[in-house]
Amino acid sequence: MEKKDLRPAGVFHYFEEICQVPRPSKKEEKMIEYLKNFGQQHQLETLVDEAGNVLIKCPATPRMENRKTVVLQSHIDMVCEKNNDVQHDFLTDPIETVIEGDWLRAKGTTLGADNGIGVATSLAILADNTIEHGPLECLFTVDEETGLTGAFALKEGFMNGDILLNLDSEDEGEIFIGCAGGIDTVAQFTYQETNVPADYFCCKIQVKGLKGGHSGGDIHLGRANANKILTRFLNQVFTKYDAYLCEIDGGNLRNAIAREAHAIIALPEADKHALRSDLNIFTAQVQAEYSVTEPDMQLLMESEPAHAIAIDRNTTHRLLQALYAVPHGVFAMSQDIEGLVETSTNLASIKMRPEHVISIATSQRSSTASSKDDIANMVRIVFEMAGAHVTHSEGYPGWKPNPHSEILKIAVDSYRRLFNTEAKVKAIHAGLECGLFLNKYPALDMISFGPTLQGVHSPDERMLIPTVDKFWQHLLDILKHIPTKA
Repeated sequence: MEKKDLRPAGVFHYFEEICQVPRPSKKEEKMIEYLKNFGQQHQLETLVDEAGNVLIKCPATPRMENRKTVVLQSHIDMVCEKNNDVQHDFLTDPIETVIEGDWLRAKGTTLGADNGIGVATSLAILADNTIEHGPLECLFTVDEETGLTGAFALKEGFMNGDILLNLDSEDEGEIFIGCAGGIDTVAQFTYQETNVPADYFCCKIQVKGLKGGHSGGDIHLGRANANKILTRFLNQVFTKYDAYLCEIDGGNLRNAIAREAHAIIALPEADKHALRSDLNIFTAQVQAEYSVTEPDMQLLMESEPAHAIAIDRNTTHRLLQALYAVPHGVFAMSQDIEGLVETSTNLASIKMRPEHVISIATSQRSSTASSKDDIANMVRIVFEMAGAHVTHSEGYPGWKPNPHSEILKIAVDSYRRLFNTEAKVKAIHAGLECGLFLNKYPALDMISFGPTLQGVHSPDERMLIPTVDKFWQHLLDILKHIPTKA
């Protein structure tokens, strides 16, 4: 299969264009300009609010003017993750796409189909005058991935739809009617510098080769977290040896499961071979534990040039104990919807900042507001007991399912009619912007759906090409059957 053969052609045309436009979260200026130019080129009313959200309005096609107004919604930012051996600047470089069988992926980076494929689908509809639809508004929000700030900043009256179709789901054939709310918890340790004895041996301990993934959609898959694996081993080392912690780093984004982590430690030269033996034993143990979910896991030990400075011993002790003790993963399953994760927490990143600060970012999710607060407080208390300064983000609300939704029935009937099978109606543990929209537009009738994506928020992200056409057919059929205004 070649790119010129991809169907629907319009969707893949715009997706390839979008891949040329850098759009990291909080740095979407080039994408906003692209959308403004698109609206101008197609003579469509285009609005941009103070946050950078873009709304492009499209009049109804003939004989569809009396239908309810539909908002097609997607977010324009993307998670920017790459493999360590890949040279790529997400602020300037295009995403290079590759076809492998029925899958589209990128060369060593995230693909950005989350949510570039939703954006491309909206643009393909706006650009095609032959598609039947009632009044349309296409909402493109900013910064969904690192704070939902575009959705938070959306003001009442900016859009005027009756129905919202969120195009940011990742399993074709599944229609989502609810999502989890979330909150971030950040802990900061302040440390002093201490001298490393001159005759100590320095080495780097690395955890790599993990799958990572979305901390909402993939948290139930039993994948390893590199931060937890690393600190599990470090706690063993610092209990046994007279060691110093010179550097620690792991993970990146709050909504991604950490794939890689490393620490630089110093210890007596005489303990070097024993440490190597300990790492070999530990590696065999964790590889056996994760043999199914993490077949490519690696733990490496490499010699490092001597480090004269380390983190003070007291802070090291408190830091490592807190990182070992803080929960990560699924905390509770839903009692209402079989197979749905209700509550989880993600140990997302460990970063050394200027002014002797170590910052640990975590994120908590739950479809129950009280459980979200409970798990966030649990994480907070673990870090506070270790002497860290802890803050919570404002958080965002969940989206309560409405099984009696009018647009849900239309979408379910459409899927059955098109494909002679039943769509699955679900709620999702990942966060969507829908809960925030409901706060400001409480009368909105909403569903979320999309083509099949795998490995989102990691360089393994890929999109199943045949499902894009099914998603497209489904969306166009829904637009044909939108009900008339009351």
